[in-house]
Amino acid sequence: MRNALDPAELDTALDNVHRAGMPGLFAEVRDGDQVWRGAAGTADTATGRPVTADMRHRVGSITKTFTAAAVLQQAESGRIGLDAPISRYLPELVPGDRGDAITVRMLINHTSGLAEYLPYAYPSLKGFPDVADTGPQSLDDNRFTRFHPTELIEMGVTAPPSGAPGSTPGVYSNTNYLLLGRLLEHVTGTTAEQCITRDVIERAGLRDTGFPTGTHVEGPHSQIYEAWFGMIDPPRDYSVYDMSWVGPAAALITTVTDLNRFFGKLLAGEIVSPASLAHMQRTVPVVSQEGKTIEYGLGLYPAKAPGQATFWGHGGTVWGAGALAMTRADGNRQLSVALNLQRWNTLDAAGRPQPHPIDDALAALCRVAMYG
Repeated sequence: MRNALDPAELDTALDNVHRAGMPGLFAEVRDGDQVWRGAAGTADTATGRPVTADMRHRVGSITKTFTAAAVLQQAESGRIGLDAPISRYLPELVPGDRGDAITVRMLINHTSGLAEYLPYAYPSLKGFPDVADTGPQSLDDNRFTRFHPTELIEMGVTAPPSGAPGSTPGVYSNTNYLLLGRLLEHVTGTTAEQCITRDVIERAGLRDTGFPTGTHVEGPHSQIYEAWFGMIDPPRDYSVYDMSWVGPAAALITTVTDLNRFFGKLLAGEIVSPASLAHMQRTVPVVSQEGKTIEYGLGLYPAKAPGQATFWGHGGTVWGAGALAMTRADGNRQLSVALNLQRWNTLDAAGRPQPHPIDDALAALCRVAMYG
C-alpha cells in the first residue's frame, strides 16, 4: 500500500530536528509526482538568516556514488576492468604485489585493505578511530591547504593496511576513491572532476551540482558548523574551505532536488546500464567510519526497515556539513536531506559518543520521509 506524502507530518518532523539542536536543515521528499520541500532553522547563527530548501550544500561522501558511476561507465566501454588489478593502470601509486592483488572493484567497495589517509594528512586526527584521542586543531590548520591527490594516496598506501585485499569486512577508506579519481584521469585523459561532470552530472541534467573551483560555495548556501564531539564549543563555521583534501571522494556541492534527480535516474538505469546497476547493488560487509558494519556495494548502500521496501543511496559528511540521499528501489519514493551541523554528539567518560536528541529526531524524519 502506497503512503502518500503528508506535508504537515513532514514539516513537523523537520522542525523537530531543528528544535533538537540542529541549527538548520532542509529536505526534499518525492512520491511519484508528489513533491514536498521543507526547511527549518538558520543558515547563519550570527545573523539569523533562514535556510531555504533550494540552497547548495557540501554533501561529502555522496560524491562517491557519482565517482563510482563514472568508473562503471568506463567499464561498460571496455576502458576499465572491474576485476583487473589496479597495477594495470596505476602501478606507480600501488606498487608491487599489493597493486597486483587489489582490483578496481575492491577500491569501489572498500575491500582493498588500503588505510584511510586522513589521520596522516590531519595530525590532530592521528588517534582516529578513537575520537577521544583526536582534536580539531588540524581542521583550522588545513583550511586553505592545497593537497595533491598523489600525496594523500601515498599516505594511505604506506600506512599499515586495514586488511588483506579482498577480505571482508572491508574498511571504509577515502584512499580508495582518490585512487579511482586517478584511474578516471588515466583512462580518459581529463581530470576526474571533468570526467564526472561530463558523464554523470550533465548526463543526469543536474543544474546546481558541481565540484568547487575555490574555497567558497557558489550560489545560495548555508554556513556549516563543526562541533567535533563537543571539542569545538560553540561550533565553528567551515563553509570556506579548500576541498582538495577529499576531491572525488567527498568534495561535491549540490542541492537536495538535484540529489533526488540523480538517484532517481541512477536507479532507473539511465546513468549506468542495468547490468552495471546490478554490480553497484551487490553488497559486502564494510566497517564504516563510525565503526558500524554496514552492507556496501559499488558506491551505494541499502537502507532496510522490517516489512518495508529497500531504499538505496549514500550519506556524506565534511567539516560542518552532512547530507543523506535515499531512493526506493522502484524509484518512486525519495528523500534527500542536508544538515548544517556535524558531530554534535559529545563524548562520555569512556570516550564514546553519547546519544543526542538530534539522533532520534533525525531518525524519525527519515522514517516519515521514506515510509510515510
